[in-house]
Amino acid sequence: MIEFWYEFASTYSYPAAMRVERMAEAAGVRVEWKPFLLGPLFHAQQGLTDSPFNVFPVKGQYMWRDLARVCAEEGLPLNHPSQFPRNTLLAARVAVAGLDDGWTADFSRKVYEANFVADQDISSPDVLAPLIEEVGASPAEVFEAAGSEAVKARLKDHVTQAKARGVFGSPSFITSDGELFWGNDRLEQALHWATLNASKEHA
Repeated sequence: MIEFWYEFASTYSYPAAMRVERMAEAAGVRVEWKPFLLGPLFHAQQGLTDSPFNVFPVKGQYMWRDLARVCAEEGLPLNHPSQFPRNTLLAARVAVAGLDDGWTADFSRKVYEANFVADQDISSPDVLAPLIEEVGASPAEVFEAAGSEAVKARLKDHVTQAKARGVFGSPSFITSDGELFWGNDRLEQALHWATLNASKEHA
């Protein structure tokens, strides 16, 4: 098993979200989707109030070019969002609301496409509502759930868990033995580690 920790504003989480289940299935590894908010960690760990790709422009310029190469290699479309990063609080709460019903993964992929392909404002209920419908859920019911204290608390707990387990960026992958791998380019390594760990557990 691997946990997939991701933030909807995270650029490299886009290709990771689009390939993690396919790669994990091929490796015989189960994926647990863990939506969280990266902003509180950036602020607490690094004192940042904006994306490091905005704070350090030269790093941002490289990231966008690199992401274009990564997406081209994966056959994924990419359009530079006109606003970066976008507010992801509502989308994250919706994703958390869908965890128990099993549509979080499909919804999350659609949110990434809305943000990094269609350049839509994923903070808007009007943008998220049709995505919720596409995964077979009721927007009205989901938005009500997303605004509940239970879902808010669960998302906050995800942030707390991420911080406690050493997560500092997105995407991050954590295997069942607690090993942390950071970055889309570490997915294969995380899956390999997970399979080795599973072999040891069954030895």
